[in-house]
Amino acid sequence: MKDYSEFLTPHGAEVNIIPVLQGDALKDIEEGVLPDILPILALRNAVLFPGTVYPVTIGRDMSVKLIRDAEANDGFIGAVPQNDITVDNPQDEDLFTYGVAAKVVKTLEMPDGTLTAILQAFSRIEILSVVENVPYFKARVKQLRDTEPDQEDNKVKMMIEAVKEKATAIIRASNFVPKEAVSALNSINHFSFLVNFVATTIEVENFGDKVNLLTYSDLSQRAMALLTVLDKQVQLLKIKQEINQKVKSDIDQQQREYYLNNQLRTIQEELGMDEEEDFQKFRARAAEKKWPESVKAIFEKEMARLEKYNPSSPDYSIQYNYIQFMLDLPWDVMSEDNLDLANAQKVLDKDHFGLDTVKERIIEYLAVLKLKGNMKSPILCLYGPPGVGKTSLGKSIARALGRKYVRIALGGMHDEAEIRGHRKTYVGALPGRILSGLERAGTSNPVIVLDEIDKLASDIKGDPSSALLEALDPEQNSTFHDNYLDIDYDLSNVMFITTANGISSIQPALRDRMEMINVTGYLAEEKAEIARQFLVPKQLEEHGLEKGDMRIDPACTRAIIDEYTHESGVRGLEKQIAKIARVTAKKIALGQDYPKVVKKEHLKEYLGLPVSFHDNIKGNEAPGVVTGLAWTEMGGEILFVESQVSKGKGNLSMTGNLGDVMKESAQIAYQYIKAHPEMANISADDFASKDIHVHVPEGATPKDGPSAGITMVSSMVSALRGQKIRSGVAMTGEMTLRGRVLPVGGIKEKILAAKRAGVSTIVISEDNRKDIEDIKEIYVKGLTFVYVKNISDVIDFIF
Repeated sequence: MKDYSEFLTPHGAEVNIIPVLQGDALKDIEEGVLPDILPILALRNAVLFPGTVYPVTIGRDMSVKLIRDAEANDGFIGAVPQNDITVDNPQDEDLFTYGVAAKVVKTLEMPDGTLTAILQAFSRIEILSVVENVPYFKARVKQLRDTEPDQEDNKVKMMIEAVKEKATAIIRASNFVPKEAVSALNSINHFSFLVNFVATTIEVENFGDKVNLLTYSDLSQRAMALLTVLDKQVQLLKIKQEINQKVKSDIDQQQREYYLNNQLRTIQEELGMDEEEDFQKFRARAAEKKWPESVKAIFEKEMARLEKYNPSSPDYSIQYNYIQFMLDLPWDVMSEDNLDLANAQKVLDKDHFGLDTVKERIIEYLAVLKLKGNMKSPILCLYGPPGVGKTSLGKSIARALGRKYVRIALGGMHDEAEIRGHRKTYVGALPGRILSGLERAGTSNPVIVLDEIDKLASDIKGDPSSALLEALDPEQNSTFHDNYLDIDYDLSNVMFITTANGISSIQPALRDRMEMINVTGYLAEEKAEIARQFLVPKQLEEHGLEKGDMRIDPACTRAIIDEYTHESGVRGLEKQIAKIARVTAKKIALGQDYPKVVKKEHLKEYLGLPVSFHDNIKGNEAPGVVTGLAWTEMGGEILFVESQVSKGKGNLSMTGNLGDVMKESAQIAYQYIKAHPEMANISADDFASKDIHVHVPEGATPKDGPSAGITMVSSMVSALRGQKIRSGVAMTGEMTLRGRVLPVGGIKEKILAAKRAGVSTIVISEDNRKDIEDIKEIYVKGLTFVYVKNISDVIDFIF
């Protein structure tokens, strides 16, 4: 039989346990061999199980005599645990009912004068009664026999694995158990060996749990009870490790802070710096502030709190930073507005071409301010396609007014605390972006640009757009509450300008608080003028070129706009001009010859092949193809609607990555034609025998919206008739099931897209006439508008 000689030494002054499993000891003592009355050795802090050999340190006089007598007689003794391990002199009632019969294998005299007895445990016993207690306990006992399950039973195998797993976890987490015990544990495959070995070996917090394992005769039940004890011990060890780690981290951090604070205090003393000096500076700055009495009272209260804190306390730095932020805010500081209207107009015109609506609104505000002396600042929302100058316009407005400029990027922001700040009690708390912007600006009336307000997000941390409701409401922002400052702050003097590409994603309550101004795209002529006045000089300066080093011919500029860009704004145009400037700078640096004036024929060398050709109306030359006008956040676009008719069963199919609204428009168009087949010059029976397929090219691009309604009808009718529509015609308008044409939005962007594509005639709803009349003549020059009320007007015109 194998001998497992890895030792475990539990804590406790009275007993040290080193379990060794002996195969012979697991055999039951034969009937009649065990005496009815046995000397009883009371064990503290240890439990013996059958089949183990233990060195026991003997301390009591009565225990020493018992061991000496047992060794001399080679007789059996009873090794019984105490009920209470704290009792030094146990009485009859202090003995547990169960124990094991054991023999003294050997005794050892230890260097410190104590006696160690090596005990070999055999069968379990039950104490029936104590018959003597002088010179040591003797008791009448009953021998108990264990019931072993079938070793091949699957449940037994699973219990073996579970016991090994939990015992291994405890051994690895314990500081008292040699890690080699894991190897001994894993080599045990006999069920009773394993249960008794682990029950003896493992340290547990509750000694009573271990003692109770002696009460089980059935080894399967003892194993299940042992698993419960092990699981409880595993959980306790995990908790203990977590506590130890946290305490160690806290102590290390406290020691580090204590050391650093002592060093800091020494340095401050050497430099003549101390907290009192800082406090005096704070109070001196506060005396210069013209803040309300309520704020002054809060400052005094917070200063008193700061003075009570120990400088080494973490709360000290939190309070110190808070008071410093209070003093840094420009409570009473206002920059003086430049009320020269002519100068403001000059600055705005110098920085931006066009954008007359926005400029007029700023001049109106200055005019009222000049007459009245004070007024609440407007909250403007500039929305339109990218690259038209919305963000840079905010900087120009600040320059025209003579105010400070602050830009806050809102794109992707999803935490409400970014707007309102965190409460200062949190670790790493910061004020919101608005008050931080005022702190940077140093005035309470800057121009704050909230960029990309339509790109705000929301999640579990809150909704920033809802937090902006207070800041952007002229009736509420005089008492804006930031969580970090925790004091109402007046934002009514701040001019907020927000920018967005589209307004559909802005929540209605927030949209209602702002004055919406549509910043539309530019005509090709306007882009050319912007390039001449702004973009080319800017790129010359950024690339270190003199004015005479590079000039772009007007025809070349127009070619860049038409063939190398496809946008409503001028961002792409600026990139192409920058590319020309880089190539020119390279040629100058290399000493190569280059044209002083860049012409159209040079573009291939500078920019490569054209990358963008605008769609033409040539698609209308085939039956079933009709040009529509669409609006996107990038500006206006044209799109082609293609219809194909084939023999079938009157089915409609649609392709082209269409959204739900656009599919509904196609269904309405199909049903209208089905109800009025005469408009397609066919009978109802002929219509029922034809399938119609509608496709909108560029299938990779998602498309949606209701404004393609009349385009869908015109395309289907053209395909059914086999007749193409008028050339140079584009259209936009929503259609009802009764055939009425409804107005649509984005008219100016759609007109710009039509002009880029070479459209000459636009079919549009009669209700959009007022929108066309509001547009400047330069934008509609060269276009003919056909106003329609119902779909029959559309069909009559296009055919």
